[in-house]
Formats: sequence, C-alpha cells, structure tokens
Amino acid sequence: MKRIGILTAGGDTPALNATIYGAALRASQQHVELYGFIKGFSSLFNPRVPHVKLNPLFNPIPELDASRGGTIIGASRDYVDPNDQPTLMAVVERLKRLGIEGMVCVGGDGTLNGMQALSEYLPTVLAPKTIDNDLGLNYRHEPDEWVREPKEGEPSAYRYVRGSARGRFDLDQMVNYVTPGYATSVYVSAGGVQRVRTTAESHRRIAIIEVMGRHSGYLALGAAYGQPDIVLIPEASLNVDRLVQRVVDVYEVQKNVVIVCGEGIVDENGHELGSEVNSTDPSGNKVLSGAADALRRVLISRLGDTYFTSKRRNESASAAIFTRKVGHTQRGGRPVYFDRFYGTLLGGQAVDLLLHEQANSVAILQYNTKQGFYISSVNSNDFRDRYGHIHARQVHPSFYDRERLQLSDTAIGYLRPIFSDALGADDMEEVRRTLFHPGNLTQPYHSVNVDINKRICYLD
Repeated sequence: MKRIGILTAGGDTPALNATIYGAALRASQQHVELYGFIKGFSSLFNPRVPHVKLNPLFNPIPELDASRGGTIIGASRDYVDPNDQPTLMAVVERLKRLGIEGMVCVGGDGTLNGMQALSEYLPTVLAPKTIDNDLGLNYRHEPDEWVREPKEGEPSAYRYVRGSARGRFDLDQMVNYVTPGYATSVYVSAGGVQRVRTTAESHRRIAIIEVMGRHSGYLALGAAYGQPDIVLIPEASLNVDRLVQRVVDVYEVQKNVVIVCGEGIVDENGHELGSEVNSTDPSGNKVLSGAADALRRVLISRLGDTYFTSKRRNESASAAIFTRKVGHTQRGGRPVYFDRFYGTLLGGQAVDLLLHEQANSVAILQYNTKQGFYISSVNSNDFRDRYGHIHARQVHPSFYDRERLQLSDTAIGYLRPIFSDALGADDMEEVRRTLFHPGNLTQPYHSVNVDINKRICYLD
C-alpha cells in the first residue's frame, strides 16, 4: 500500500490524537501516505471529501501532538448504512479516486459495527478508543451467549437477550483488556469524587456523582479510586431497600455519604432510572435524562425530611441530598501517560495490520500476569454474535459486590495493572507549566482547527 486513510468516529476521547500520531509515525516509517478524513464518516458523504495529509514528506505534521486531547481531524456519529447501496458505492468510488488503498477507523463498538459495510469493498481495520472501556470481551466465546428474540407487538423488530455463560472468567483471558481513553477518564472522575467529598463532609450532605457509562460500569468502578462509599453500575439492578440501608449505615457513622453511579443504572425491572426521554442520538443510543437526579428523588422520598431535621443536620432531605455530573470533562483534556503510550502503539499496530493484509481486524491491548501489557490483534468477527451484531462489553458479575455495593477483589485486581503507572512525571509538570501561564490571561485560546483548516484538501 502507498496511501491509506484514517478517521475518528463516535464520541471524542483524550487518546485520539495519540492514536492518530502512532498511525502517522508508523506510516511514515513504511513510506506510506496517511490521509485524515475530516469529521469521521461524514466526510465520506461529501462529494469533495475534505481531508488532511497527515504525514507529508513522511513526517507527521506539527499539529499532530500525542499529548493533545480530542482529535485534530474531528469526529461525528455518522456511519455508513449497509442498506444504502447508492451512498456506499459513491463513498467507495470517491476513496478510489483519492488513491486510498486501506482505511483505519478509530472508534468503539459502534464504529466497528458501522465500518463493516465499508470493509467489504476496501481493506479496513479498527484502532480502539472509548472512555467507557466497553469494546472487548470478558472471554473468547462471550458473543455466543446472545440470543435474538422478536419484540412483542413489533414483528420486524428484535431484542437481544443474554443466555447463560459459556466461558469461565479469567482476567488473563480478557480480549482487549482496556481501551485508550479509559485511564484519563478515570483520573478525571476519581479526582471529581475526591473534590465533591469535602463539600459533602463539610455540610453533612449526601452526594450523588454521575459518571458516563450507558451499559457498562467500568467508569464507575474506576471512580472508586476517589473512595466513594457506594458504587452503582448498570450491570447490577438497583435494590432500593439495600441502597437506603447502606446510605443510613454510612451516614450515621460519618455524617456524609458519597455515591457514584453510572448513567445507565437500572431498577429491579431492568428499566433505566434516567431514561425519561424517548429521543436518541445520531448513533441510535437512547438519550438519558439523568440517573443521578432519579436516584436523588428516590432517596428524598425514602429518607424524608424528618430524618435530617430531627438530627439538626439539614433543613430538609432535598437540601441534604445533591447531585453532580462529571459530564464531558471525563472525555476531554490532555491524556495521561497510559493513554498516550498505548494509544500511540495501537495506532501503529492498525497501520501494520493493513500493510500485512489483515483486513477487517482490530488492534487490541492485551494483559496477562506474565507478560504485562502487550499489543496484539483479533479478527473483528470475534466480537460479533451469531447475527453479526457487536454488543458493548459489560462488567463481569465477579467484579461487583452486590451486598456491599462496592468493587470486589476481582475488580481491584483488574484495575491495579492499569493505574499503578498510569500517570507519568510529565503529567503533573505539564499542569504546573501551562494551567496558570500568564499568557492564558492575555491571549485568546488558539484552536488547532484554525491550523488544520489551512491544510484541508478536497477531491476535485
């Protein structure tokens, strides 16, 4: 191959530029041109196909900085519809006119599902990214457990039901142990938990902190580094009686409680607490109204005003219980060392997969106790169920203690290798050097988009 393309799809993560940089560096070493497509798959729908030459003269452009958060080539949640043959053929024809011989897509499970149509006409591989850490498998045969059933009252629609486990869980057997972006998001979330704690402690209050994770509780588990009293994940349905008792037990001892909840937590009937909005985002994901707010209403109702006023700790339950969302700060900003390092390696691995003719493959980050972390790859079909669908990886039941509403020893064993050296010395030095730089007060922010726009090329 002499020329390949790369795009970033789905939501942004702190490790995207590191992955692009790794791809550009490896492509340059192999004397392969790398074109970056602006705003993900949406650029392919534009007849002019806006793109940037990321390694002219086989050197990465200076704007491509592995320590910069986000993605300099932009991202969108558009995907190629496999049933829209006219559009798909137009996309393929445009890429051929540009001389693109292979494509690297940087994304998560949605991107892997979305790139399948393109991979049938052009060698395509995936470099993983997702702050949710939900692209992967707990064990090799996990996709075989899913069964598709017709939705009641909707003959042409289906729902997926998880069957009994077909594999034995072992940390060393996980496929794609962790994804770039996760470590930085946990760093931000855990720090947020620590900061909210001091307010809850000072004012004898109960804090509910919502982190991202629609179907996967990895971010909530990681936020345990901030030492919350209770952790709630989507994979474990909420037992309200157990939660209220646990809140009371903790509050009676320390006069404050900090709860971390994933945005997709569900009640005992499997309904999402925060799912009060019927609309969806461009990827088809349900828009959640707020799990933390729903949880707050539950606790206000169950605890009542008297519980707080009788002890002279607050004027009402409503005043005592507050919510905070870590929100998009989880997916923004400078990536920590772990994400920069492995994001770069995975970007390079994705290029190697194309050059070694391993099309429709996924670059993955593996771990075992003997080797530590190492780069590998799998066929993308390894992630698909028997119907061709890719499911978000869920936290394995062994990771969570439903009685204590906390991490289990297995989850602790999972997290330790990731975060024992997740931060580099330069991470703290960079904050010291840049955050309170005097120029921040006198000069406007300079967006990298301004520089990238000057480099955009178009298909004639």
